[in-house]
Amino acid sequence: MELADVFSKYGTSYLSTHPQPAKILKVINAIVQCRTAALGGHIERCDNCGHERPFYNSCRNRHCPKCGSIARERWLMSRKEHVLPIVYFHTVFTIPDTLNHLTLHNQRVLYNILFKAGSETLLELGKDKKHLGAKIGVIATLHTWGQNLTDHPHLHCIVTGGGLSEDEKRWKYPKKLKNGNDFFIHVNVLSDLFKKKFLAYLKEAYNRGDLKRKEFPYFSSESEFRKFKNELYKKRWVTYCKQPFSGAESVLEYLGRYVYRVAISNKRLIKCEDGRVIFKWRDYRDGKQKIMSLDAFEFIRRFLLHILPSGFFKVRYYGILASRNLKTKLKLAQELLNVRLKKSVEKLTWKELFFKLTGRDLSLCPVCGKGRMKMVPLSHSPP
Repeated sequence: MELADVFSKYGTSYLSTHPQPAKILKVINAIVQCRTAALGGHIERCDNCGHERPFYNSCRNRHCPKCGSIARERWLMSRKEHVLPIVYFHTVFTIPDTLNHLTLHNQRVLYNILFKAGSETLLELGKDKKHLGAKIGVIATLHTWGQNLTDHPHLHCIVTGGGLSEDEKRWKYPKKLKNGNDFFIHVNVLSDLFKKKFLAYLKEAYNRGDLKRKEFPYFSSESEFRKFKNELYKKRWVTYCKQPFSGAESVLEYLGRYVYRVAISNKRLIKCEDGRVIFKWRDYRDGKQKIMSLDAFEFIRRFLLHILPSGFFKVRYYGILASRNLKTKLKLAQELLNVRLKKSVEKLTWKELFFKLTGRDLSLCPVCGKGRMKMVPLSHSPP
């Protein structure tokens, strides 16, 4: 049972009544055709017994649940060079569900505001001497879904436990680390500043005319928009901090799970029959795993909510972890923390990486167990 099965079975009838833009059609086609003859491939033949097998190409679309594993591992191997021997914290910024509908119609604008408001909140408060007084590092990842595939935009942030002092001559540790696991910035302070920044940037986008306004009554006039914004100010914005990571390996494990995650993985899917899709989901209100059955059209509709705008970066780096600072501020932090700088990650083929991860040698013949599988050139796609 795969996501591709749902689209193969019900995608055509869904699209006949629910037309979609080209970017959505491109994603659907990629998921359906992934690792099939439609995308071409090659034949491998054993040099000992002659056994043959086809290998079909992957679509490499970031929304495809089959294509993330190898890309995720390559990314993690590159990030190992940047992990410091310190405590890391996990913070999450969410926006009120009042904004969900507006966000769906203005994804690029609102998602960018979410990144900007969240990252600036952390960097500003990190520099504030009342909290830390240092230059911290942040990795931010956008998720747009809940476990039941409804729209739930939120930002996951990995934050360094400390940062470079103002003069960049020492690594400054948070004071609160001595007293327990609390984040060095109180969650109420985070939430308040994040709300102010988000709404300020929302107002700027409104004044510039960047927002699609047709469906929204609060855009009918400036006074209506002001009322809408004031109502958002009154709401409680949920920002929370999870337990800190115990070490570098746990940080990488978390990043591997979250950074390349798609709205739903194939392993959560159970059945697709009689016009319904049945899948597993976790209800975070009680922490229990449950089974959900959705009409196939509703399942497809929910999945399509989470297709990101073309060219949109869902993982971003800030502070000492920003790309422009890797060879300066991060390198300085590594020296101050006595980190042994490792050589660049070795270049591995996907088969070598697969063997490193699973212990399975795909170049070994699965029939005779002696020969090696060699590629056979083809002038056409395998059958």
